[in-house]
Amino acid sequence: MLVRKPQSARPEGRPGRWRIAAVAAVALGLTAGSVASGADGDATRRAPAPALAAAVPVERLAAGDLAHGIAGLQRHLTDQPRDATGWATLGAAYVEQARTSGDPTRYPQAEKAFGRSLRLRPAARNDAALAGRAALAAARHDFGAALDLADRALRVNPYGERALATRIDALVELGRYDTALDAARLADRRRPGIPVFTRYAYVLELRGDTGGARRVLLRALDSAYTPGDVAYVATALGRLAWSRGGFKEAAGHFATALRADPGNVPAKEGRGRVHAALGDTARAVSDLEEVVRRSPLPGRLAALGELYETLGRRDRAGEQYALIGTWTRLARVNGVATDLEAALVEADHGDTGAALKAARAAWSQRRTVHTADALAWALHREGAHAEALTYAKRAAALSPGHRDASFLHHRGMIERALGDTAAARRDLRAALALNPAFSATGAREARAALSALQGES
Repeated sequence: MLVRKPQSARPEGRPGRWRIAAVAAVALGLTAGSVASGADGDATRRAPAPALAAAVPVERLAAGDLAHGIAGLQRHLTDQPRDATGWATLGAAYVEQARTSGDPTRYPQAEKAFGRSLRLRPAARNDAALAGRAALAAARHDFGAALDLADRALRVNPYGERALATRIDALVELGRYDTALDAARLADRRRPGIPVFTRYAYVLELRGDTGGARRVLLRALDSAYTPGDVAYVATALGRLAWSRGGFKEAAGHFATALRADPGNVPAKEGRGRVHAALGDTARAVSDLEEVVRRSPLPGRLAALGELYETLGRRDRAGEQYALIGTWTRLARVNGVATDLEAALVEADHGDTGAALKAARAAWSQRRTVHTADALAWALHREGAHAEALTYAKRAAALSPGHRDASFLHHRGMIERALGDTAAARRDLRAALALNPAFSATGAREARAALSALQGES
C-alpha cells in the first residue's frame, strides 16, 4: 500500500605523469576534504551541528547537512561514548557519506563505529547496528553478507526501515528479482516510505514495468516533504525518464530535484546527461566536471570521459579513465568488490583481458542482468563472440521484460561480429530507439555500425 504521508523516518595519448599524479591527489584528497568541507565541498563555516538522531534518514540528507550532522554526532559521542545507538547512527552516516562523496575510506570508519555499537549493546538487541552493517556490506558489494545481516536485523526489529531497504537491494544485486519484488511488497506493508517506494520502483523497472515504476515514484514524490526527499525521488524519476529517451521529461525532474537541493550531485549528473543528449555539450561538460570533482565515482568519470572523446578531447578523456583506476584501487583497499565496474571500464577503455577476468569474477559472485551483460561485452572485446552471445542472451533471460539500451547495443555488436546482420540491425536500432544517448561513445558506435550494415546490404 503506497501511502501519501511520508515516514519520519578528465597532451594527446596517455596522460602525462603529472596528470596522473593530480588525478590520484583528487581521489586521495577526498579523505581529508570530505571531513573538512563536507561531502559537497562546502567549506562555509557553520554553527555547531546538532547530533543526528537515530531516526534521521541519512540516505536522503543533502550532503552538507550530512557532514554537518556527522560533526555534531562525533561531538556527542565524545561526551557520551557509551551511546550504542549513536555509534550505529554514526556508522550509517559514514556509509552514506562514502556513497555520496565517492570516498571509500569512510567504510572502515563505519565498520569501527558499528563494532563499537555492538560491544555496547549485543546484536540480539541492536538491530540498528546489524542493519548498518548490512548497508555497509551492500556498499562494499558483498550482497550475500548484506542479505544475511539484514535478515538478522529484521529478526530483532521486523519494521526496521534500513534493514527492509537493504534486503531489497541485496536481493536485486544477487539477481533474485522475484524474491526482491516480494521483499519490496513486504517492506511496503511494514514500513511504507521514500526508501521503500524508490526500491519498489526499481524492482518494477527491472521486471519491465516502467509504467508501474513511474507511478510509484510519482506517488512517492507526492509524499516527499523534505528537500532531501524531494531531490531523492525526483532524481529517480529523472533517471527513469532518461533511460527511456524522455529527455525533456527527465530535465523537468532533475530541475525539481535541484530546486529542492541545489547541491545534489546525482541530480546534477542527470542534468549533465540530459544536456549531452540534447546537444548542449558546453553545459553537459560543465555539469559533469563539477560532478566528478565532488564525487569521482566510476560511472560518472566514464560519462565525462566518453563525452570528452566525442568532442575530440582525448587527453581529458584519458584523465577520467585513469582516475577510475585510481578509485578502483582505493576502493579495493577499503573492502569494496569492484569487479563489475572494472569489467565495464576496461572493456571499453582499457585492457580487455583484465576486463574479462573481472567480469568472470563478478559473474561468479552474483548472476544479474548487469553481470551477464558485462561478461558478454568483455568476451566480445576479447574476440570470443559466440560465448559472448550466450551471456547476452542470459542477460535478457534473467529478467525478460527488462530493456536497457546499453545491453541492446552490446548484443547488436556481438551479433554483427558473428555475421548475423538481421539480428544486429534489429538490436542496434532498438538500442537507439529506446535511448539515443545511452552512452556518448556507445551511441556513436551503434549509429556507425548501423550505417555500415546498411551499406553492406
